[in-house]
Amino acid sequence: MSGSMGRSEMFVGGLRVRLLVREARSLKDKRQVVRGIKDRLHNDLGVCAAEVGALEDHRQTILGFSTVANEATQARQVLEQVVARLRAHPVAEFCGHQLEVLSFDELGGGEF
Repeated sequence: MSGSMGRSEMFVGGLRVRLLVREARSLKDKRQVVRGIKDRLHNDLGVCAAEVGALEDHRQTILGFSTVANEATQARQVLEQVVARLRAHPVAEFCGHQLEVLSFDELGGGEF
């Protein structure tokens, strides 16, 4: 790419969340709740989401969320909104989270 474009900053935010779905009686019940959470947060906040752990546990799930922004604070704010919404979720109990925002360069991104 041409150097005339100037350098752009890119930040990647990652969030891992542990949730307990007390009312789930089966994996199907849990996956229905998880699908609703992922779809709602994707539609409302533009985050990408996947179930990344406790896949065979019908009452517990670990979800991963990601976002990309041109400022670290923007990426962090989006993920903090995810945390706030999950803390208030009526069915899934929030058990904990890990949040990290890194520049693309920190992830090994080279010159573009």
